[in-house]
Amino acid sequence: MTTSHPKQEAIHFYADGLKIAGHFTPALGAKPGSRSPTIVCIHGYTGRKEIYMPGYIRELTAAGFNALEFYHRGYGDSEGVRLRCKPWDQVTDIHSAVIYLRQRPDVDPDRIGLYGTSYGGSTGMAATALDETIRCAVAVGSFADGLRNSYNLRTYSDRLDWEEVKKIDRIERVMTGKSRRIPYGELAPSGRAERDSISTMYKVDEKYPEGYPIENSDHAAGFSPEQYVDRISPRPVLFVHTEKDTMVAVSESKHFYEKAKEPKKLIIIPNANHVDVYEPRNPEVFKVVVGHMIDFFNLHLK
Repeated sequence: MTTSHPKQEAIHFYADGLKIAGHFTPALGAKPGSRSPTIVCIHGYTGRKEIYMPGYIRELTAAGFNALEFYHRGYGDSEGVRLRCKPWDQVTDIHSAVIYLRQRPDVDPDRIGLYGTSYGGSTGMAATALDETIRCAVAVGSFADGLRNSYNLRTYSDRLDWEEVKKIDRIERVMTGKSRRIPYGELAPSGRAERDSISTMYKVDEKYPEGYPIENSDHAAGFSPEQYVDRISPRPVLFVHTEKDTMVAVSESKHFYEKAKEPKKLIIIPNANHVDVYEPRNPEVFKVVVGHMIDFFNLHLK
């Protein structure tokens, strides 16, 4: 794995009138005046891309790809309601990011790919389905149907209690214009390994002590990107998932794969969980995942 890291450029663009903040990192060794293939990198539900995205940016740029990463509206330095996660709004953010890239003189507009992690892979697949200028896409640990995935996160009795919480919040949103906020671990419960990562790697309570809006659960439940993934063909897609993921069940990538048309590929990483794909958590699994991604992008964008 390389240790080189090209200089990042702070950038911004607009989506629905909101200023979206991000960074553009040029391909390592790119010649002045040349246009390089470029990967749009989409963060997940927590929005803590500064923790887990740097390794992917480093390896992609070392392999000869420009990389664009940004905070969705409401996250990081981007404008918008703090931490509100509406998937179709995020699809618009992605489409705006691609339009921005196509205006840059160092980007080959005919060689733009997408990588999305977790929630970002779900929105990324929908965005790719609706934008033919995205030439190929990779989803890592992503759900294909938000409602079905939500059933995997809670027992039946816990789901009944959670539905009562959401009913109250829907009323409060109508009457006050605001959704109640709760810790991330309550909004998206998971297994032991992933639960531990919330405090030791993501550190969401430290970064976002105000908590995440309950309404995010309703928005996710109404989002089913598997209904669109067949539109991506004949452009290629890759789904990567860890075998023991307790945050997003491996069956979700299997559903994605079944719904997608050729060319398509599904890779399941044995004996690993959702957060093992990130370098700070498990460097060895990270190497495997990023290796598959680079092979895929080399094949389809070079």
